[in-house]
Amino acid sequence: MNDLRNNRDESQEIITLEGSNIKKVKENAKNNPDEFWTACAKNLIWFKEWDQVLDWNYPFAKWFPGGRINASYNCLDKHLTTEIKNKAAFIWEGEDGKTITVTYYQLFTKVNQLANALKKLGIKKGDRVTIYLPMIPELPISMLACARIGAIHSVIFSGFSSQSIIDRVNDAGSKIIITADGGYRRGKTIPLKSIVDEAIKDTPTIEKVIIVKRTFDDVHIGGKDIWYEDIVTEESSYCLSEWNDSNDPLFILYTSGTTGKPKGVVHGSGGYLTHLFNSAKWVFDFTSTDVFFCTADIGWITGHSYVVYAPLMHGVTQILYEGAPDYPNPDRYWKIVEKHGVTILYTTPTALRSYMRYGDKIPNSYDLSSLRLLGTVGEPINPEVWKWYFNVIGKKSCPIVDTWWQTETGGIMIGMCTGIENISMKPGSGTFSLPGIELEIVDEEGLKVENGKKGYLIIKKPWPGMLLSLWNNEERYKKTYWEKVSGSFFAGDFAYLDKDNYTWILGRADDILKVAGHRLGTIELESAFVSHPSIAEAAITSKNDDLKGEAIVAFLVLRKGIESSPHLDAEVNEHIRNTIGPIASTEKIYFVNKLPKTRSGKIMRRLLKSIVNKEAIGDISTLEDEASIEEINYEFNEINKQL
Repeated sequence: MNDLRNNRDESQEIITLEGSNIKKVKENAKNNPDEFWTACAKNLIWFKEWDQVLDWNYPFAKWFPGGRINASYNCLDKHLTTEIKNKAAFIWEGEDGKTITVTYYQLFTKVNQLANALKKLGIKKGDRVTIYLPMIPELPISMLACARIGAIHSVIFSGFSSQSIIDRVNDAGSKIIITADGGYRRGKTIPLKSIVDEAIKDTPTIEKVIIVKRTFDDVHIGGKDIWYEDIVTEESSYCLSEWNDSNDPLFILYTSGTTGKPKGVVHGSGGYLTHLFNSAKWVFDFTSTDVFFCTADIGWITGHSYVVYAPLMHGVTQILYEGAPDYPNPDRYWKIVEKHGVTILYTTPTALRSYMRYGDKIPNSYDLSSLRLLGTVGEPINPEVWKWYFNVIGKKSCPIVDTWWQTETGGIMIGMCTGIENISMKPGSGTFSLPGIELEIVDEEGLKVENGKKGYLIIKKPWPGMLLSLWNNEERYKKTYWEKVSGSFFAGDFAYLDKDNYTWILGRADDILKVAGHRLGTIELESAFVSHPSIAEAAITSKNDDLKGEAIVAFLVLRKGIESSPHLDAEVNEHIRNTIGPIASTEKIYFVNKLPKTRSGKIMRRLLKSIVNKEAIGDISTLEDEASIEEINYEFNEINKQL
C-alpha cells in the first residue's frame, strides 16, 4: 500500500464545538459487550426477551435469539399512549410543491388497514412482497404493513427497469407487487404500471398487483390488478402485530454485485432495529422538536434505515420529498428547509457539489436558521465541499456528521456522536467508529497497517445491524464478505487513519486506477480536482494505455461564471501534480455542463469509462438525466476532432 501524500494536511483542520465525552461509553462497549448491547436492545419494545445476546456461528450471527419483536409496533403502537400520537410523522412534499401531513395515529391506521388487506389476499408470515413505488406516503405504509404481519418486504427503486424487477422478483419469489399508476420526475411522468406490466410476463410467482393512484393516468387493468384504495378503504384500522423472532427476515434489499447479478441482502428485526435506534440516538441526538430531512430515496438502504425505521422509532417528524434536488430550480432543499423548519439535513456529497456549482447566492437567499445539525452519507465528502456545507449552509454553527456505512451494515458504523461526545471535526473525515463497532485498516495480507497508510477497511467483530446473509445464497455471502480477511467482515472500501486516529474513507477498493504500476483511488483524485477553486464537480476514469496500463481522464464541471480554456486546463493539471504528485498527471481533461448520475445521485463512472474507451455504453436505465451522457459523448467527439 502507498503512503498518503502530505496534501491532506490542510483538510485535517480541526473544528471544535462544545459537547461531552464518549470515552466511557466505548470502554464499556469493548469490555462488557453483552451488557452494553443488552442495554441498547432494551430501548426497544419486546414481546418476549431473548435467550442470549449473540449466537455467533462464524460467519453467521444471530442477535438476541429467542426474542420476539415487531418493527411496526416499535415505530407506531408504542407512541399511541404518548403526546406523539397526534404529532406529524411525515410531511410529504410532492415535486409540484403540494404537501400532505400524516400524523403518527393516521399512519398507524393506514398501516393496519393495508396489513389486513394483505392478509385477505393470502399474504402470511414469511411471504415476500415487492414494493415498486415513488416517494409517496404509501411506500413507508407498505413496508410497515408487511412488517406488521411478518411478511418480508423487498423495495425496488422506482427508477429501475422491468428487467431489474424481473431479476429481483424471481430471486425473492414475491407473491405481490405494490406499485403506482405512475410517478413524477423533473416534470415528466414515469409509467411505473406499464413497466410492471412488462415485468410480470416473466415473474410467475406474482399473484396480484396492487396499484396506488398517483398520476391518475390511464393504465391497463388486467386479471391480477387491483386498486390500492379499493382494498384498504373498508378494512379495520387495527391488525394484531406478529410476534416475529429477532432473526426472522424483515426485508430483502438488492444491491449491485460484481457478477452482474444483484445480491439480496437480508436484514432481521431485533439486531437491526437495535442498531438503528441507538445509532440515530448517538449520531443525530433526536429531540421532540426535530424536523428531520433525509434526502435519500427509500429504495436504498439509507431510506429504509433513516427515513422509515429509525426516525419513526424515535417519534420525530420527517420530510418525505418526491422530487429531484434541482427541479424546477437548484434551490429545492433550501426551500424545503425554510418552508418546514428543518432542523437536521442528511444528504449526499454529490447533491452538495451540484449546489456548490451555483454559488452561495441561492442558499443565502433562504432562511436556514432552523438547522442545528448537518449530515452526509453515501460516499466520502471532499474537504472543500465539507467546508462549503459548514460555512454556507450551517453558518459555522452546525456540526457535520459525515457518516460511513453500507447496505450490509444496516446502519451507521462511522460518524460523530453528537449526542454523547466532544465535537472535534476534520473536514472530510468521518471521525471515529460508533460505540461497540470495532474497525481496522489492513493490507493485502490482512495485517494492520500503520497510521497514515491506506488499506482495506474491515470489521473485526459482529454488530447488531449486520446482514443475516444473502437471500438463498449463503455461499456467496461467505465468499463476498468473509474470505478476503479470515475472521473479519471485508467492507470493500479503502481507508486510512491519521495521526489522531481519525478515519478517512477513500472510496471503493474496486474504484482504483492502475497508472504505471501505481494504484490511485478515484475519490482521492476527485477530491484533489474539487479543491481547485474553479471546479465544482469531478469524475475520474481511465482509458487503456499501452505504456502505462491506464491513463487518467477527467470530466470536470466548472463553478458558475468560470469559462473553460487551454490555460485553465494546464492550471488544473499543474494543481493535480502539486497536490497528488506527478504520477497523477491527467492525460485528458474535458469540461462538461453535467455528469451522468443515477437517480440516487451517484456518478456512473463506468459509463464514462465506456465512452473514453469507445465501448458500448450498456444499460442506462438508472440515469438521472440521459442528456448528460449525450453531452459528454458530443464534447468528447468534438474535442477529439481537433487532435
